[in-house]
This record gives sequence, structure tokens and C-alpha cells, in this order.
Amino acid sequence: MPYGAAEAATLRAMASPEFEAAKAELEASDAQPDNMQKLALYGLFKQATVGDVSGKRPGLTDFVGRAKYDAWAGRTGMTTEQAEQAYIAEVATILGR
Repeated sequence: MPYGAAEAATLRAMASPEFEAAKAELEASDAQPDNMQKLALYGLFKQATVGDVSGKRPGLTDFVGRAKYDAWAGRTGMTTEQAEQAYIAEVATILGR
């Protein structure tokens, strides 16, 4: 079930320190993730902070919106902790660890 705004804010506030550190480290780095890595990060971040995808899939002409929706929808069912750990692992790969 999708989370409302209050629940999503609570999830963001409960993010693990490791997740927050990985996010900050990636933002501070000069790393340039490719498009597939960006989509993976997006889907994992949304799953970790909001939960399962909601809403309608964007139309055929909205290529970016559709790709982002699909990246998030592919994470449906992952727990917050699973999504955070996968995000941390993806950041480590991008940073060459």
C-alpha cells in the first residue's frame, strides 16, 4: 500500500545513518553514474523513502517519467531496509569500492 505524505516523511526521518552517509557521499563525489545506475539509484531511493510505487504509469511519449516509474515499480515489495542496503551497495559500486 502506498504511503501518504506523513508516513513518507516518517520513513525519511528513520533512514539509517549508513543510507544517509551513502547519499551524502555520492552527492559530494565527482562520480558520474550512467543512466542505468541513475535509474537504479532512483528506484531504490524512492522505495526506501516512500515505499511501493503508486499512481499510473506515464504515457508512451514521457520516456523519462516512464523509465523512472519502471525503475521504482521494479522494487515493489522491498522493505525499507532492503532498499537502503541495495542503495548503499549501488553507491559503493559507482564509487569503485
